[in-house]
Amino acid sequence: MYKLYSMQRSGNSYKVRLALAVLNTPYEAIEVDILRGESRTPDFLAKNPSGQVPLLEVGDGRYLAESNAILWYVAVGTPLAPESRIERAEALQWMFFEQHALEPNLGAAYFWLSLVKGGRDLQTHALEDWMERGYAALQVMENHLKNHAFFAAGQLTVADIALYGYTHVADRCDFDLATFPAIRAWLKRVEQTPGFVAMDWQPGGEVEDAPSVVAGA
Repeated sequence: MYKLYSMQRSGNSYKVRLALAVLNTPYEAIEVDILRGESRTPDFLAKNPSGQVPLLEVGDGRYLAESNAILWYVAVGTPLAPESRIERAEALQWMFFEQHALEPNLGAAYFWLSLVKGGRDLQTHALEDWMERGYAALQVMENHLKNHAFFAAGQLTVADIALYGYTHVADRCDFDLATFPAIRAWLKRVEQTPGFVAMDWQPGGEVEDAPSVVAGA
């Protein structure tokens, strides 16, 4: 069974928990509070020298970091990972976009405005840039979703899960999705996926009996 080191309120951690839930994959959850320095201890740094979550233990002494790499690892061979060469590349294209355009802006704003006490005052110099670049990223997503139900392969894939992680908490960090109707409709489609769990959900015995995207494929 996998061991997942994650932080409940982390969008990057949530992406992995969501994928595992949708796939009905059991795992042991280990909470790591980065705000309390729990990812900087010698023990954790021995597992992941970057001191970040999520971190997936895939075997005895074998660890995989970076949320989108973990998503691909758990999704290969399932409906969440497109099979064709072009569709797989398109999914990766959007996952790179998520890490380069969305997460550095929405993710950073969410972290400092929602999670860190006094974070708004500490980051007043960065907020304007986050908002400008974040809205630009959201507009790219909106333009795509005007003509597509999902981001790749015409169905829910790891690309959607990657992008959902921080987009769904945009309203918690000053972003207004009122002018992005296609994004709002896509968020609802993701939330209607069999096996979907919210960010505050915690794994328990019911995971194994939950419906999944695999069962519906």
